[in-house]
Amino acid sequence: MNGPEILVSFDPELGTFVPQERRGGPTRAATDGASTLGHVVESLGVPLTEVGALVVDGREVAAGHVPAQGETISVRAVSRPQPVPGAPLRFLLDVHLGTLARRLRLLGVDAAYESTDIGDPALAALSAAERRVLLSRDRGLLRRRELWAGAYVYSDRPEEQLRDVLGRFAPRLAPWTRCTACNGTLRTATKEEVADLLEGGTRGSYDVFAQCGECARVYWRGAHHDRLEAIVAGAVAEFGGPVGARV
Repeated sequence: MNGPEILVSFDPELGTFVPQERRGGPTRAATDGASTLGHVVESLGVPLTEVGALVVDGREVAAGHVPAQGETISVRAVSRPQPVPGAPLRFLLDVHLGTLARRLRLLGVDAAYESTDIGDPALAALSAAERRVLLSRDRGLLRRRELWAGAYVYSDRPEEQLRDVLGRFAPRLAPWTRCTACNGTLRTATKEEVADLLEGGTRGSYDVFAQCGECARVYWRGAHHDRLEAIVAGAVAEFGGPVGARV
């Protein structure tokens, strides 16, 4: 680029996206004189989904601002908890975040998940159509203009991913109210209502059941319940929400 030269600094929280030489203080960057500040920031590696504010010479500007020669720009990270205006807080997760999707559903968070790779354009369009925050570790996907809203998932470990999302968006927790398989709503079911869907050992050993209103999957306090209870208890203790299991 042969246009205006600017000074850019990034919040430390954005270090994941910024080359080592651009961390720790303002560094020079050349622009083409026509591109918006949002485009410049993304060209330097930071998806706009991770930017909370753009400050030019001490005043906050929109991503559409066109940088001028000599401007000093501070790129701030999103605030936490991050407000998501204009719609109920709902999520859409890409194909690589299945475990995170199931854990969010376990906590009663509305988390749609595509178990097959439907492609970046389709995911972005679905985010816009259903007004869902797209969660992904794909930086290119998060730069798509048709996204309604998005967020980068910083860790590749499900435990850390869950804490990251809960801490960033502070969704309302309602454990044991969603189907971990399809995201549908659970209802209390009697043994008689679900008897035909149970194995003989399950019918003889358990009396408390819930069933998904969408896919009809049946839930009970089986062998993995203690592990799931620990996930729920940890999230509720740290981020708040009702205590106690329905199934």
